[in-house]
Amino acid sequence: MDPAPKALEELPLDPLLGTPVPFACGTGAAGDPATAHALDGRRVTQCALSRVCGVCGAVLGRPIAFLGSQAEVDRNAFHFPPTHVACAERMVVAYSGVGDAVLGQTEPVQWQVVTTAGFEYVRPGREDVDRRPTFQPNSLLSSPT
Repeated sequence: MDPAPKALEELPLDPLLGTPVPFACGTGAAGDPATAHALDGRRVTQCALSRVCGVCGAVLGRPIAFLGSQAEVDRNAFHFPPTHVACAERMVVAYSGVGDAVLGQTEPVQWQVVTTAGFEYVRPGREDVDRRPTFQPNSLLSSPT
């Protein structure tokens, strides 16, 4: 794994999209280019347990931001790890025109940002259809309207 944290300008670029590949997506396998299409499960867990930003890899303070789809906002459960507010805002700009499923999404989305003071990391149960862990904000500070 590469060292973290990294400023957004220092993140590798997805070769197909030309967008920054956040910390939570990993750096690609040996010799393969980094891609923003999928999340790296090890990095997602690291973000949860070490409270580091899913974009830059630096330690989180408060408030915390979550970046996701409207469906994730509605159910208060996000797949992309917590981020700094500034990192989330910059990712919205960087990914606003992308028409692919990226950053842990299963389809293209209109990005939303929610801020919170805390979150729970929830691993899926055996009965869950979606086997990916989620991050559930527990003290919402702001939500899109």
